[in-house]
Amino acid sequence: MDKIQKVPTGEFHSGYGCIIMSAVVGVFVFIIWWGYYTLTTMDAAIAAITQTAPAKLHEVAAVPDLEQRLTDFAAAANAAKPATLKLSVADLNTLLLLAPDGGNGSYKSMLRVKSLDATHQTIITEASLPMNTAKFWEDTKRYLVGEVDFTLVTTELGPDAKVSAVRVPGKTVPEEMVKGMAMYGYLGPYQNDKTLGPVLKAIKKFKVEADGVVLSTE
Repeated sequence: MDKIQKVPTGEFHSGYGCIIMSAVVGVFVFIIWWGYYTLTTMDAAIAAITQTAPAKLHEVAAVPDLEQRLTDFAAAANAAKPATLKLSVADLNTLLLLAPDGGNGSYKSMLRVKSLDATHQTIITEASLPMNTAKFWEDTKRYLVGEVDFTLVTTELGPDAKVSAVRVPGKTVPEEMVKGMAMYGYLGPYQNDKTLGPVLKAIKKFKVEADGVVLSTE
């Protein structure tokens, strides 16, 4: 029996390959151009609202009984018992001093809680945030100095704090930049911490009041 052979019935034109390769190269060039355009545009926008030196934030007086209250709350949370903890502005600032470096620096040199907005459920802070330049290989920094509002959100790993507004005196902060900053969770580095993670995950409810942030395991 003769062996069956498959014979192409359509004509092949070498121009087809050229068209395909041109399309691939075009897409690749567009990706590089778009990345460069976005990077340089955002870099210029950041440069317009930042400064070369960090701001010195006000000193914080530690709250003596805070660590004990935190210990009691953590013990109840880990034991799956109902517990409530209310943190004042002073408490929150002390927490900033106690918080370990989450991998992006210590928050104690970046943030200070100024006030609480119960109407909009936001925590208003004084900020001096380090921001990289487009020339990341030079390891240079510039600083966004102004006010940053944080909103508490619920995640599978417990509450997280995300940027909801940014104000720099005398400057207009681009909305796209605020949206970009809002993608990062400021409690995220601690959600997987072996000590803090279980406590955060046990928090089921939170509320910003005029005189404090209330956390509850119920």
